[in-house]
Amino acid sequence: MLFMVISTPRPDRPSTMRAVQRDWWQWMRPLEKSGVVKAIYVKVGRGAAVVFDVKSNEELHTLVTQWSEHIPAEFQVLPLAAAQYQEKIARREGKKKHQKDK
Repeated sequence: MLFMVISTPRPDRPSTMRAVQRDWWQWMRPLEKSGVVKAIYVKVGRGAAVVFDVKSNEELHTLVTQWSEHIPAEFQVLPLAAAQYQEKIARREGKKKHQKDK
């Protein structure tokens, strides 16, 4: 199951967060190597967007909880579907409409 998690950290001074940020990256790297993390993007200014590939909501919950232990933040969680899935739906719906029009 794919999820994009977007963080908005507390408004602490960036200079006071450098050590915490290094710890977060050290926590993130093994997750990336294992394939649990598919992509990491940092937001301009502060925060990050991470795409997780997890087996359950419980696994995602654990990861977001661990993330907030590193960097307290507000999180937005978005479930994702592969683009091919949407394309398949669009083609199927298009065929149905085409058959009705005949």
